[in-house]
Amino acid sequence: MTIITKFFNCNILKNGRILTQDLWVEDGKIANPEIIFYDKKKNPDIEIDCQGSLITPGFIDLQINGAFGVDFTHDGGEGLDIVRKGLLQFGVTGFCPTIISTTSSNYHKILPKFKRCCGDEQGAAILGAHVEGPFISSKKVGAHNISNIKSLEHTNLKDTYGSLENIGIVTLAPELNGSMEVIKLLSNNGIVVSLGHTSSDMETSIQAVKNGATFITHLFNAMHPFHHRDPGLIGLITCPPTDTIYYGIISDGTHTHPAALKIAHKVNPKGLVLVTDALSAIGLPDGIHHLGDKQIEVKNLKAYIANTNTLCGSVTSLDECMRYFIKSTSCSVPEGIETITLHPAQVLGIQHLKGTLNYGADADFVLLGDKLNVKSTWINGQCVFKHNSGSGFIRRKIN
Repeated sequence: MTIITKFFNCNILKNGRILTQDLWVEDGKIANPEIIFYDKKKNPDIEIDCQGSLITPGFIDLQINGAFGVDFTHDGGEGLDIVRKGLLQFGVTGFCPTIISTTSSNYHKILPKFKRCCGDEQGAAILGAHVEGPFISSKKVGAHNISNIKSLEHTNLKDTYGSLENIGIVTLAPELNGSMEVIKLLSNNGIVVSLGHTSSDMETSIQAVKNGATFITHLFNAMHPFHHRDPGLIGLITCPPTDTIYYGIISDGTHTHPAALKIAHKVNPKGLVLVTDALSAIGLPDGIHHLGDKQIEVKNLKAYIANTNTLCGSVTSLDECMRYFIKSTSCSVPEGIETITLHPAQVLGIQHLKGTLNYGADADFVLLGDKLNVKSTWINGQCVFKHNSGSGFIRRKIN
């Protein structure tokens, strides 16, 4: 039986604007009320009073290493359901579980567990694994174990990863010998190629884009700093609108200075994607945790490789990154929200289904309060998380 739900007393984010209008859902999809009311001659079965909330598309995180005590690389893919469920409280309805550089045997063990799946009451959707490495620069390893780094020459990707079936994104360094052929291969197989952990100059980076790369992994971090005679990988964000390169950026108050956030936003607002690069420590107190085969120490909401001063991922949720970004850049609320909704969906090529409230899209959305705090999270038009501090909505069935 088809259930039609009308969400009213709300504002919705649609096509870059905040509109005061109702949201209708039919069969788990965003529906056109005119077709339902005038063509199908139907009324809603359920009406939900949103009490002035802002409804936005569900949030999407393209780079997350783990959460709630689970590290995807270290734990071999176990605990995935814990993370899926826990992310709902942050408004995340889809994500790319991220594996950092590890051994071939570990890739073969982990990746089969990361099958794409739809979101539901059990948790956020898995939108394909993000494999960050092992084909990265030995000069820009960051928190990766250098012993796991590999060259691309004479490398069979399936020997390294096993099947490519569950992979959504691969981060690699474009200056490695053989990288252009691999970029073509991956992009031709529908896998997003992201450039990162690299010493690449701008010309090599441009060639990578011409061969199919479309994303940059955590801009400013694990790459050469900007130089006026060779902007390096950072210079790619100046690509013209016809060749938009998307780029991830960690807006946690630690990894990227507010001035750098402003610069990136001013140069290429349409390509900007906020990612958490979150660790297993998110949602947990300070202490010792893991990222791959390295111990991580979290102190004062900052994560370091244990016994060093090397930053390694964040403990900040995606909704908090969004709020910090809006505050730091003074961008509009629609612009800020699109960095975690529309733009990541565009990276994955799923913007017809996710990251939007257009008619026919999946009814995955979030109700936000006055301070852009998450009040409730919905998947397929069903409430899968509700904050304890307030009702956020009133549901009534129509007789």
